[in-house]
Amino acid sequence: MSERADIPGGAPYLLETPMAQVTLRDETATGRPLEEFTLPDLPDRITARELVRLRVREDVARHNATPSTRFNGLVMPDDAEAELNGYRMRTARRIDWERQADIAEKAFQRNGFILLADDRQIEDLDEQIDLTTDPVISFVKLVPLVGG
Repeated sequence: MSERADIPGGAPYLLETPMAQVTLRDETATGRPLEEFTLPDLPDRITARELVRLRVREDVARHNATPSTRFNGLVMPDDAEAELNGYRMRTARRIDWERQADIAEKAFQRNGFILLADDRQIEDLDEQIDLTTDPVISFVKLVPLVGG
């Protein structure tokens, strides 16, 4: 990312500002890593909401590149059912990332998953995360107990 700077008596020039990258990691409730990927070129500070939406957009982009009946993402798409390590849809189809991101926000608010930044739980979607000090964000899906 670049920002404009002016030199007194000279022409404006662009300063390169460093961008953060974040590693997004899915973990079990016991802390066992399941999968992770890195998103580059992010601002140094970002809200939890923006980060969740970016993560979901990435999940959906990977799925939509080769649509199938299986979806390995943060939250279950409409018209799908949960199975081990993912979701099964009735038909192979593309997914709307914005709809999926809305589902993810609601899931966070009802404790469907938690976010950990440097082992600190993020409590609110509007909370700011400093990616320079917390470059690894863990997503922990919470599974309801059967019969509980």
